Amino acid sequence: MEATNTKAKEQIEKEFKELKLSLPKAAWFENSAMVLYKSFWCPQYFLKGAITFQNYFEAQDGDIILASLPRTGTTWLKSLLYTIINRDNFSSQFSQHPFHTKNPHDLVLYLEGLDLSTIIVGNQPLPRLFATHLPYLSLSDSIKTSQCRIVYVCRNPLDTFVSLWHFYLQFERNKDIHPNMELMEEYIGKYCKGESPFGPYEDHLLGYWEESNRNPQKVLFLEYEGLKKEPKAHLKSLADFVGCPFSEEEEKQNVIDEIIKLCSLKSLKEMEVNKNGNFSPMVENKTFFRKGEVGDWTTHFTPSMAKQFHQMLRKLNKAGFSFTYYRMNL
Repeated sequence: MEATNTKAKEQIEKEFKELKLSLPKAAWFENSAMVLYKSFWCPQYFLKGAITFQNYFEAQDGDIILASLPRTGTTWLKSLLYTIINRDNFSSQFSQHPFHTKNPHDLVLYLEGLDLSTIIVGNQPLPRLFATHLPYLSLSDSIKTSQCRIVYVCRNPLDTFVSLWHFYLQFERNKDIHPNMELMEEYIGKYCKGESPFGPYEDHLLGYWEESNRNPQKVLFLEYEGLKKEPKAHLKSLADFVGCPFSEEEEKQNVIDEIIKLCSLKSLKEMEVNKNGNFSPMVENKTFFRKGEVGDWTTHFTPSMAKQFHQMLRKLNKAGFSFTYYRMNL
């Protein structure tokens, strides 16, 4: 096993170095390099992990994969899924829940963030829960061919951009950037052309949406706005999909409401670990918890900024996709 791991690591390192030199490059802010890898913009610090995941991850039939673009409700869905799947391990009031000491991102790991030994050993208890920002076409073949299930969450692109904009501005290495309307408009242009982390946005969304139409037992497609509007109904559907349905007794005991309360932005934001903890040397835990509002883009964009999203939205409409829970009056 050790010899196999060593050989695999050498192969990954070789492929990583070759790709890093040969692939088209762009930057999302000055200090965040991206490479165009398999038709999506992969942050360079995730490239080696993406290569490792695609070549060596073996999905199990009981696995659950949360897929999303950054800033579309990933943290919220990680907390909901983790709590739904593991709820028998906690008291009814969730007073001993791991969220009191760990950020949801420490409990539900990104597949493209795992090292080789973790991927090969895969010794998590079943059902295993992972997350990814990779597009559907770039997933490991084993995910597509196994009976594992995928939960995908999307968010309207204007609010997604605003959340992504603020998220990166809070990175330690971007502290010297002084944002203004001109800079924001420039980055809206990049985003709408598809030049953003794990973008293009519309290709990412459509990849999972089309697969959910072909195989609804495999992919559950959710809208962030729908979760906000009807959290209880969506939580029940989510629990059914991942094979952990709520019992009548749990419903009578308001377990669903307790999970919604525990995993709310307000609740997670107030936990001490998310006020003062660090996810990495460059990202504080509090960075993951901003507003979570629907329609926040209206307080940031001028009409000309909003119009830049027209082509993206037309592409979605042409493919037959429209947001069920959100109407953008552009």
